[in-house]
Amino acid sequence: MYISVNKKATAEIVEKKSRFIAHITHVENEEDAKYFIDTIKKEHFDARHNVYAYILKNGTKKYSDDGEPSKTGGFPVLDLLEKENITDVVCVVTRYFGGTLLGVGGLIRAYSLAAKCAIENAGVSEKEKCIILKITSDYQYLEKIKHIVKKQKAILDEIAYTDKAVIYVITPKTSLENTKSAFADEFGVSIKIETEKEIYHDKI
Repeated sequence: MYISVNKKATAEIVEKKSRFIAHITHVENEEDAKYFIDTIKKEHFDARHNVYAYILKNGTKKYSDDGEPSKTGGFPVLDLLEKENITDVVCVVTRYFGGTLLGVGGLIRAYSLAAKCAIENAGVSEKEKCIILKITSDYQYLEKIKHIVKKQKAILDEIAYTDKAVIYVITPKTSLENTKSAFADEFGVSIKIETEKEIYHDKI
């Protein structure tokens, strides 16, 4: 289980006429983090600095001060993410220089505050390891399947309407056997249950 942001978000603060615009989003690998960073840099190509930090749940973490004095830009952003225990996340803070030097302390406070505001706008939640189950059933059992899902520690993700009903159910990995047993006890071999894949999902 881990904590990450819920959605892409931005936040802006102004400190002595310098604009600090924080951009944050959930990512699941380094390639996605780098793509997001490059996208923001292209969008704000005319800014003085685009500092960044990212942390992945596999332990990978990186930051860049992008021309600011050492450890006054990306480093305080990374430090904030670590203190908030947020992973699988990337944050880029763009600075448009306002003509007044802020000093080391001022820069650290401004970059940290912008990032913190972006986190608040994005929202955070616990993510847990889950399994997607694929249930293939005759339509006569569909409502009963929905009812069982509601009673279990699971959520109904999607239904595909083909010659049979194909129901995708998300359940925590720790509850997988209980969920499968509930369907097996009710339907036996009347429905087909397959394990699709493992994912991380908001805590159910």
